[in-house]
Amino acid sequence: MKQINVGIIGTGWCGGIRANTCAASTLVDELHIAEINEDRLKEIISETKPTSASTDYKDIITNDRLDTIIISATPETTHYPIAKEALLAGKHVFLEKPLALTLEEADELIQIQKENNLKFAIGYSQRFNHKFAYAKKSLMEKTIGDPVCVLVSRHLTRSLGKKISGRTNLSLAAMEATHDLDFVLWLMEPAQPVRVYSQSVYGAMKASTGSEDAQWIMVTMDNGVILTIGAGWTMPPGYPNYSSTWVELTGTDGMLVIDDTHRDVIFNTMENGIRLPMSSMPGEPVGHVFAGPMHNETVHWIEAVAFDRPEMCSAEKAKRVMEIYMAADLSVERKEAVTLPLSGLALSSVAAA
Repeated sequence: MKQINVGIIGTGWCGGIRANTCAASTLVDELHIAEINEDRLKEIISETKPTSASTDYKDIITNDRLDTIIISATPETTHYPIAKEALLAGKHVFLEKPLALTLEEADELIQIQKENNLKFAIGYSQRFNHKFAYAKKSLMEKTIGDPVCVLVSRHLTRSLGKKISGRTNLSLAAMEATHDLDFVLWLMEPAQPVRVYSQSVYGAMKASTGSEDAQWIMVTMDNGVILTIGAGWTMPPGYPNYSSTWVELTGTDGMLVIDDTHRDVIFNTMENGIRLPMSSMPGEPVGHVFAGPMHNETVHWIEAVAFDRPEMCSAEKAKRVMEIYMAADLSVERKEAVTLPLSGLALSSVAAA
């Protein structure tokens, strides 16, 4: 067994989960963390007992002892420059979505990765949701025949929507539907997307953050399958960071319905009324276990580096997702379907928007 040394940049919500997972892994020898918020840094030091801790991410980049760096920093504008530095430093990189802000930036990161023979994965944790993994298994084994169409509807609470949309200008397609775009493209492999149509609608969020309330995206694949993905972030307040997802996968010989609305455990008190615990997308610790996919995703990355296994969601696959959500935003603007791959003219339109 080879132990590895891990550096984590950003230890907020997601980075904190990953830091705790690394600290508990027997495959991790040294854990080094960087967190700009000093109060949060003290908390994560107490939780994980790292080998070193700093408020400067450069201390992670320049640490020659590290095998891999996990980048969980916000805002999203930091992803490309920090990932570029980490790859150029010769480190295997796990990066939270989005991969980058432009396809040119994504191409540059992928080129650096390949030139240096490094692993480079993007955090699409829903691939580690056991219900979604069952959908993939069903298609691979053809238990419902060949795919015909897929519907995914995902909604978040308004408080979480404000938190996300308040820190970035990226759309619902880029920040929320992106998880489900990755999921359905994974289901459809090796089919490729050829056309995208999307509409968005404004409502409660416009006054507070200027963002849309919901966005719906229709993707046509080269085998004729139609994918419909909806995302919203204006549900009334509920359990912190609540996420509700409904999936319908129709095949030639059957249909699979996935209820990921977290209504299977109901908590009801005089003080707070009905709540649905364990319902956030990344998940949360529950005593000796972790309820949710992000822990398993982090374990998978640790093992990929330690045992030299393939990464689950490569940067190249994440770039494919990028192109679809950029096409979706362009479709909203133009009020028409957009053909893939995006042309230079189309990309110029996206950049100017």
